Amino acid sequence: MANARDLFTKFPLLKTAKCQLAVLIAVSLTSGSAFAAAEQTINVTATAGSEPQESAWGPAPTIAAKHSATGTKTDTPIEKNPQSVSIVTRQEMEMRQPQSVKEAFGYTAGVMVGNRGSSNVIDALAIRGFSETNTNQYFNGMKLQGDNYSEFNIDPYFLERAELLRGPASVLYGKSNPGGVVALVSKRPTTETLREVQFQMGTDNLYSTGFDFGGALDDNGEFSYRLTGLARSADAQQDMNKEKRYTIAPSFSWQPDANTHFTFLSYFQNEPETGYYGWLPRQGTVVPITGADGTQHKLPTNFDEGEDSNKISRKQQMVGYSFDHAFNDTWSVRQNLRYAKVTTDYRSIYGNGFDTTTNAITRGVALSQEELDTFTVDTQAQAKFATGAVDHTLLMGVDYLRMRNDINADFGTANSISALNPQHGDDSYVLNFPYKYLNKQEQTGLYTQDQMEWNRWVLTLGGRYDFAKTSAFSRSDATKAEKNDQQFTWRGGLNYVFDNGIAPYFSYSESFLPTSGTSAAGQPFDPSRAKQYEAGVKYVPKDRPIVVTAAVYQLTKNKNLTADPEHNFFSVQSGEIRSRGIELEAKAAVNANINVLASYTFTDAEYTKDTELQGQRPVLVPRNMASLWADYTFNETALSGLTLGSGVRYVGNTVGQYTTETQNNKNFSVASYSVIDAAIKYDLGRFGLPGSSVGVNINNLFDREYVASCYRDYACYWGAERQVVGTATFRF
Repeated sequence: MANARDLFTKFPLLKTAKCQLAVLIAVSLTSGSAFAAAEQTINVTATAGSEPQESAWGPAPTIAAKHSATGTKTDTPIEKNPQSVSIVTRQEMEMRQPQSVKEAFGYTAGVMVGNRGSSNVIDALAIRGFSETNTNQYFNGMKLQGDNYSEFNIDPYFLERAELLRGPASVLYGKSNPGGVVALVSKRPTTETLREVQFQMGTDNLYSTGFDFGGALDDNGEFSYRLTGLARSADAQQDMNKEKRYTIAPSFSWQPDANTHFTFLSYFQNEPETGYYGWLPRQGTVVPITGADGTQHKLPTNFDEGEDSNKISRKQQMVGYSFDHAFNDTWSVRQNLRYAKVTTDYRSIYGNGFDTTTNAITRGVALSQEELDTFTVDTQAQAKFATGAVDHTLLMGVDYLRMRNDINADFGTANSISALNPQHGDDSYVLNFPYKYLNKQEQTGLYTQDQMEWNRWVLTLGGRYDFAKTSAFSRSDATKAEKNDQQFTWRGGLNYVFDNGIAPYFSYSESFLPTSGTSAAGQPFDPSRAKQYEAGVKYVPKDRPIVVTAAVYQLTKNKNLTADPEHNFFSVQSGEIRSRGIELEAKAAVNANINVLASYTFTDAEYTKDTELQGQRPVLVPRNMASLWADYTFNETALSGLTLGSGVRYVGNTVGQYTTETQNNKNFSVASYSVIDAAIKYDLGRFGLPGSSVGVNINNLFDREYVASCYRDYACYWGAERQVVGTATFRF
C-alpha cells in the first residue's frame, strides 16, 4: 500500500475519493487473487465493414493495425507502403504487458531485443543485422537524439502504438542507422470520456500504479485533454540494483473546426534509479569457470560485478505540439515541434576483463554527469490531386534538429573482484582519463515524396538532401573538432494491390550516417552509406483484421571503419557489411475469440570487407529467430470474459568478439535459447465494470537460464529470469 500512497502524494489528481477507491480496490483484488493483468484485448468479428476507421497517429481497433505514417510521413495503408513495417498496438501491449519498448517488440520479425539481456535502462536493439542504441528512435514523428550516456527512454504505458520500419530510411529522416527506425506514438487527447486506474504487483518487489484520464472539456468537443501518469518501483534482477520511475504526460487538444487541429504534448519522467547497466565476462556465463579444486562454476543470474555505490539516475522533460490544417481538399500542412532535455548522472564500477590465473573480474570506473538539450521541428505540406488517371499524394517538407550535450566525465581503473567468492564493498578507484566535452549535432533536411496511384499500381518516389554538422569541444585543452556533411538519398518503390488485399512490392532505399574521428593522416572520415533492395508481398484484406507480410532483402553498408593495417590505433574507411534475409510476420484477430501473432526471421550478416573481420558475422545478430503467440477469449459460456494466452520466443545462436589478438577466430559462439510466456486475464464487465479487468502475465514461464547475447568476451548479458506480473485495470 505504500506505493499507492506515494502516488496520491505525487499526483494530486488522484486525491479524489473516487480515484482512491478504485486504486484501493485494485490493490485488494491483486493481493488476494490469482488473476491480475492487462485490460482485455479488443477483438473484432471478421465481417465486412465491421472495422472502425483507423488513423496512422491514433488507436487501432485490433492487434492488426492497417495504417502507418512511419514509412511515408503520410497516413498510408500498410499494403501501399513499399517497405516492411510492423506495428505493436495498444491492444497487444495490454495483453502482453511489456515493461519496456524493446520488450514490446519481442514478437516482431527482424529485430533482436536481447542486446543488453535483462536490463531495460535503454532500448538497445539490433535490426536487420545492425545494432543500435537509441540512434534511430523517434517519438511522435521526431528523433530522440541521444549522445554518450544520455539516452531517452519512454514507458510503454504512455504509448498508443510502437512501430518498426525495417531498412534504410534517410529519405524521410536524414542521418540514421541502416537497420531501421523505431517510431513511437503517444496517447493523445480524446473527446470520449476516459477514466482508468491501473495497479501492478510482481516478482522482484514490483509495485506500479498508473492512471489515464481524458475527455472533452466542452459540449462541442472543441477542447479535449489526456492526463496519463505512472509511479513504478522494482528490484533489478542483479543484486544491489533498483528501478524507480515517476512519469506524467499532460496533453491538450484544440479543434476549432473540422480542418484545424492543434495538440500540446508533454512528457516528464524522473528516474532516481534506472537499474543495472553492467555486463559479465564470457567465463562464468557462456563457459564455466574452473575453480582451484577443478570444479566448474557458472555465475548466478543475479550476479553484479559492480558496487552498491553504482547508480544511474535520469530526468527527462519534453514539451511540444502537433499542428495540422487543411486549406481545402487538395492542400494541407502539418508541423511537429518539440524541445526535450535529459539530465544523466552515471556512476559505475564495471567489469572490463577476466583474469584466468586468479578467476577475478578486472574492473574500470566511469563517472559522468551530462545535460543534453535537443530541439526538433518538422514542417510538411501535402497535396492530393490527380493528373489524368493518376492520383497523387505529394509531400514536401523541411526538418531541423539541434542537439547539445554538456559532458563532465572521468574514467579510470578499480580493483578486481573475485568471480567465485565476491567481496563487495571496495568502491575505491583511480581516475586517469578526463572527458570534459561539449558535443553538438545539427541537421537540416529538405525532402519531397510523391505517392502515385493508377488502377491497382502504387509508385512511391522520394528524395532528400541533408546538411549535417557534428562538433566536439574539449574543455580540457580548448580544442574543437568539427565535421560538416552533405548527402542526397532517395527511395523508390512499386506496389500492386489486388482487390483481395494481396500486394506484392519492390523497393530500393538509401541511408547515411556521419562518422566521427580522423585517419592516421588527420583526414576526417566521410559518412557511411547504405543501400537496400527489398521485395515482398503483403496480405491486408479490407474486411478482416489481418496483416500478413513476407519480405526478402539485401542491405549493404559501405565506408565502414576498419583497423588500419599500417598504423596502430587508427582506422581506415574501407570496410563493408552486408546483410540479407527473409522475414515473415502475421498479426490476426482471427475471430471474436482468437488473436494470433507469428514471426520468423532469417538474417545472413557478414563483414564482406574488413582488415580483421572479413568473412565473419557481426556480434549480437542471430541467424534465425521465431515467435508465436495466441490468446483465446471465452464468450457466451460459463467462462465468458476469461482470456488465456501463451507464446514462445526462439533466438538462434549469436557471436561475441574476442578482444585479444591471440585468438585464431575473432568470434566465439553464444548458444540459442527459447522462452515461453503465458497470460491469463478476466474481464470484469459481467460484474458491472465494463472495460475493467484483472490478470497475470508470466514471462519465461519455466525460468530458463540463458545468455541473451555477448558484445565482447568481457561483455555478456544474462537473460531475464521468470517474471510474474499481476495487473488490475479499472475503468469507471
